[in-house]
Amino acid sequence: MPSAPKWVFDVFDRVLSSKSSTMEVTKVEYLSDTVKRIQFTGNFRKFNFGVGSFIDFRVSDTEARRYTVSYVDDMRERLELIAHIHGEAPGSCFMRKLDIGDTVNINPPREYKYYEPTAAKYVVFGDETSLGLACSFLPVLIQNRHQFQFYLELEKENHDIVSLLPLSNCTVFDKNDAFSDEKWVDALPVVQSTEWQQSNFVLTGNAKSVRTFRKVLKARNAGKIVSHGYWLEGKKGL
Repeated sequence: MPSAPKWVFDVFDRVLSSKSSTMEVTKVEYLSDTVKRIQFTGNFRKFNFGVGSFIDFRVSDTEARRYTVSYVDDMRERLELIAHIHGEAPGSCFMRKLDIGDTVNINPPREYKYYEPTAAKYVVFGDETSLGLACSFLPVLIQNRHQFQFYLELEKENHDIVSLLPLSNCTVFDKNDAFSDEKWVDALPVVQSTEWQQSNFVLTGNAKSVRTFRKVLKARNAGKIVSHGYWLEGKKGL
C-alpha cells in the first residue's frame, strides 16, 4: 500500500498501535551522496527478524515506503537500514531528513521469503535499493556455508560502497541498462557456468532488469528464482 487516503493510514496506525515500537535515530552515515545508512535504537525484542525483513514507514499523510532491515544486533536493541536518496520522491525526502535524535514509530517488521537454508548456492542481484537486502543476506550465507555471489548494478559514484559495507564475492556493474539486454545477460559467467545452474537466484532492484534476468534464467537455470522489482522508471515510487 504505497499510497492511500490519509484516513486509511490513520486507521491502520490505530489498529497496529499496540504492536508498534518507537525507535530513535542514533547514527547517520552517508556512504555516498545518494546512499545513507541509518542506525536506530529501541526495544525490538518482541519482533522477529529474518533475511529480508522489512519495515513500512509512513513517509507522509498519504504515502508509505518499504525498507529492508540491513542489520540487527543480537540483543534486538539496535538495527540499521540503508536508504537510496534520490530526487524529491516521498521516501527519499523522509529518509534524507532523518537525523540523530529523531524518533519514529514502526509496526512489526515483515519477512519476504528470499532465503531457503537448504539451497547450496545463492546469486543475489540488485542495485542501490538492494544494498540493505545484500547486507541482510551476507552473515547468513557465511554462517551457513553457502556458496554465493553478489551481482550489483550501481552508479559509478556508488561502486566503492561494496568495500565500505563490506560485501564479499561481489561483482559490480555500471548502471547503464546492460541488464535489460537479454543477450548480454545470457553471456554472464554466472549464467553460462554449469557450476551455478542449480543456484537459487534472488533478483531485486530495477523491475526492468529483474524481468530480463529472470527470463534468461528460466531458460537455463534449474534452481529457484525469487524476483521482486523494487522500482520501475517512470512509475511513482521511492
